[in-house]
Amino acid sequence: MTGFDRRTLLKLAVATGVGAGIGIPLMSGVGGSSSTGTVLRSQLPLPEPFTQPLTIPPVLTPVRTEADADHYELVQRAATVEILPGVPTRIWGYNGIFPGPTIVSRSGRTTVVRHRNTLPVPVVAHLHGGHTPGSSDGYPTDLILPPGSSQPMTMPGMPGMVDPRAVVTVGERTYTYPLRQPAATLWYHDHRMGFTGASVWRGLAGFHLVHGDEEDALPLPRGDRDLPLLIADRAFASDGSLRYPSVDASLRETAGVTATYSGGVLGDVILVNGTPWPVAEVPAVRHRLRLLNASNARRYRLALDPPPPGGGGLVQIGSDGGLLAGPRSHDAIEIAPAERFDVIVDFGRYAPGQEVTLVNQFGAGSTTVVLRFRITRRETDDTRVPATLPTVPPLDPAKAAVTRTMLFSDHGGSMGWQINGRPYSPGYANANPRLGTVEVWRLISDFHHPIHLHLVHFQVLSRGLSGPGEYDGGWKDTLDLRPAEEAAVIARFDDYAGRFVFHCHNLEHEDMAMMANFETR
Repeated sequence: MTGFDRRTLLKLAVATGVGAGIGIPLMSGVGGSSSTGTVLRSQLPLPEPFTQPLTIPPVLTPVRTEADADHYELVQRAATVEILPGVPTRIWGYNGIFPGPTIVSRSGRTTVVRHRNTLPVPVVAHLHGGHTPGSSDGYPTDLILPPGSSQPMTMPGMPGMVDPRAVVTVGERTYTYPLRQPAATLWYHDHRMGFTGASVWRGLAGFHLVHGDEEDALPLPRGDRDLPLLIADRAFASDGSLRYPSVDASLRETAGVTATYSGGVLGDVILVNGTPWPVAEVPAVRHRLRLLNASNARRYRLALDPPPPGGGGLVQIGSDGGLLAGPRSHDAIEIAPAERFDVIVDFGRYAPGQEVTLVNQFGAGSTTVVLRFRITRRETDDTRVPATLPTVPPLDPAKAAVTRTMLFSDHGGSMGWQINGRPYSPGYANANPRLGTVEVWRLISDFHHPIHLHLVHFQVLSRGLSGPGEYDGGWKDTLDLRPAEEAAVIARFDDYAGRFVFHCHNLEHEDMAMMANFETR
C-alpha cells in the first residue's frame, strides 16, 4: 500500500477505463507481494525452511451414520501446539488442531456437523463452497455464543447496528449440508461478523472434501498420493503467540484491525498444513495437490523450481467448484485468498534424489518459498490425466434475467471497505435473485479483492474486454478481482430461498464492512 492513496487509485481506475470494461492490474507487484496489505513481522528467530516434515490433517470419523446422512461433531477450543520448533503457540482450533480435521463426504449424501463452542467469544461456521440452505450457511450474525452467554443485542464494533433476523444459539449448533453438488475441494472456517480475520488467523479453518462417482471413475491419484495442502501466512510474537493487529485483543467488543493493517494482514511465515516451510518425501509418480489459499490477504504465484523438462509442471484438473472440462497445463498458478486449485504434478518427470521446491513468485524474503518435495524412488504408476474430464455446461448470458453491477472500493474510516458505496448492513439486500434464474454480475474493483459468493458457483465470462483469464476455468465461488479491473460472472440461483452474503475474502476488508446481502426468493 505504501506510496498509493486508495481514493486516488480508485479515481485512476475509473479514469483508465474500469467502467468501460478495461481491466488494468495497477497494484500487481507493489511492495513485492502483489497483495493488498501490510506485512506483520515476527518477533523471534524463524526456523530454517525444509527441516520439518509435511503432515496431512487427520480425517474426522462420523459419530453416527444413517441410511442417507453422516453425522460429525467438532469442538472449537483453545489449545497449545508447537508450530515453530520448540516454541509453544496458543491457537483456536477445531478439535484443538490447526488445520482442523478433514471431513470427507459423498456428493448427494447429507453431512450433518454439530459444532460446540468452548472459546471465550462467539463463533460462526461456514462451509466455503457448499451449496447450502441459508439456515446452515453460516450467516455472519448467526452466532454460537460461549456457554453461559446471553444473546447480544448489537453487533460488536458497529454501534447501533442490530440484526433482528439473526438466529443465535448458546454453546452449540447443528449445520446440515445436503451437498447436492459435484465432487470438489471445499473448506470450512469461522465467519463471525467483524472478527473472521482474527479467528481464522488463530486457527479456525479446515478441509471438507467431497467425492463423487464421476470423479472416482477417473484414473487420478488417490490415497496417500492425494495431498490436501492448506497454505497460510502467519506472524509470531516473541513469546511464540500468533501476532495479529486487532483493535480489540479480546475479540469481544470492537471489530477490525489497526489502521496500518486495514488493507490486509500479511505474515512472514508460510505454513502448509500448519507447518512452516515443510518438506515432503514423495515417490516419482503423479500426485494430486489440492491447493487452498487460506491466508487472510496474501496472494501467491506458485511454481515448481526447477520446472520439469518441457515445462507445464502444474496440470490443473479442478477449481473451486469441482473438476474442469479438461486439464490445463501451467508453469505457475496465481491463487488468491479462499481459492482452490486441484493440480496434478508428475514427479516421474524428475530423477530420484532430486529436490523440487514449490516457490511463491509473488513473495519476498521468507515468503518466496512454500514447500519442498524430495523425490525418493521409482514406483509403479497406473494413474494418468484424462484428455477430457466431466462436462461443465456453460451458462448462457443471453438467458440472464438481469445484469447487476457491484463496485468494491474504499471510502475511508473503520467501515470504509464498501460495496456500491455502502458498508455491510444486515437489513439491506443488494440483490433479490429469483430461484431458477440466471444472472450476470459485473464486478469492479479499486484494489485486489477476492470476491466470494455464498450459495452459488459461477462461471467467469470476461475480464475487461477479454474473455476469462488463465486461471478462471470451471466452476468458481471466489474470483481474484485485480486492481482497477472489471470482470463479469454468471450464476444460476437454485434450490434454497433465503438470505446469503457475498463479500471480499481479504478477511480484513470483509471484517471492515466489505460485505453485502442477496436474498433469493
